[in-house]
Amino acid sequence: MRTWEKNVRTVVPYTPGEQPKFVDVIKLNTNENPYPPSPKVKECLEKMNTEAFRLYPEPACDTLVDALAETYHMDRDEIFVGVGSDDVLAMCFLTFFNSGKPVFFPDITYSFYDVWADVFRIPYECQPLDKDFRIVKEDYYRENGGVVFPNPNAPTGILMELSEIEDIIRHNQDVVVIIDEAYVDFGGKSALELVHKYDNVLVVQTFSKSRSMAGMRIGYAFGSKVLIKYLNDVKYSFNSYTMNRPALELGKAALADPAYFEECCGKIITTRERVKKELSGLGFSFGDSMANFLFVTHERISARELFEALKIKKIFVRYFNKPRIDNYLRITIGTDEEMDQLLAFLKKYIQEN
Repeated sequence: MRTWEKNVRTVVPYTPGEQPKFVDVIKLNTNENPYPPSPKVKECLEKMNTEAFRLYPEPACDTLVDALAETYHMDRDEIFVGVGSDDVLAMCFLTFFNSGKPVFFPDITYSFYDVWADVFRIPYECQPLDKDFRIVKEDYYRENGGVVFPNPNAPTGILMELSEIEDIIRHNQDVVVIIDEAYVDFGGKSALELVHKYDNVLVVQTFSKSRSMAGMRIGYAFGSKVLIKYLNDVKYSFNSYTMNRPALELGKAALADPAYFEECCGKIITTRERVKKELSGLGFSFGDSMANFLFVTHERISARELFEALKIKKIFVRYFNKPRIDNYLRITIGTDEEMDQLLAFLKKYIQEN
C-alpha cells in the first residue's frame, strides 16, 4: 500500500440496480414508474428559458419548496429539498446521527443505510425483521443514537401501521426518527401528521417513484423548523446550489397536476393487485406489498435461477445475494403489457422446469 492510501476513507459502496443500455427490454428492476411524468412537466420543459441556465439556481430552492408547501399544507420552513431522497437521507445521517451511539434500522431494508453509516463513521445496529419480514417495534425501544426505516419497507413492500410508527417515536423522543416514504403513495398512509406532533421526526419522500421523475433527482423532507434549519446549515456548508433550475421548475409542474398523479398511482395499484393473484397461482408467495413492487419467492425454483432465465429474455428484475433474502426476487410493477409478458414467461418456464 502506498503511503497516501493509509489516509483514504475506504468504504464498500452501494450497488445500484442495473441500467441496461440496449433497447427492447422489460425493465422491472429499479422501481421506476412505467408511466411518463405529467403532461404539465413536458409542457414546462418545452417552454423552459435555457438562457437562464447561465445563472445559478435558487440556493433555497424557493420555487419547489413553495409548491411543496402548498401541496402538502406545510410551512415552507418545514421543508428541505435535495438531489433525490438519497441525497436528503444522506444529509440527515450526517446532520443528526452524531451521538456515538448506534443508529437502529432493520436488517432487511434499503441497502444504502449501512453504506451511509460506514462512510460517515456512524455506529449502527440492524434490528431483525420477524419471520414475516415485519418490523418488530419493541426492538427499537432500547437506547440508541437515532432510528431510520422505510415505510413501506424495501425490498419487502410491507407497510407498518401509523400507530406502530408513533409507538416507536414515543419511545425515542431524545433522538431523531426518520421515516423514509419513497413508496408510500402506492397504498400507504404517510406519517406526515406526526411531524407536527413530535419535533424530532423527519418524513422523507421523493419524486422518483409515484411522480415518474427518477431521472430528475428530486427528494424532500418534512420536519420541525428546528430540524430543517439544521439540515440547511449542513447543506450550505458544502454546496449552496444543490438543485438545478430544470429540476426546480419541472418539480413544481408535476405538483400542479394532482389528477394525473392519482391516475398513475391508481393504475399501478390495480396492476399490482392483479399480478399478486396470478403469481400466487404460479406457486409464488410474498408479503402484502403496498409499494410499486413485489418481493416474491417460488415454492420450487430458486430465485437465482429465475433471475438468470428472465435476464436471458431481456426481462430485468432485482436479485439480492444476501442472508435471509437470497431466494427472493423484487419485481417492479410495470405496465399491464409488461407484466403480462413477465407472467407468460414465468408460466411457461415453470411448466417446463
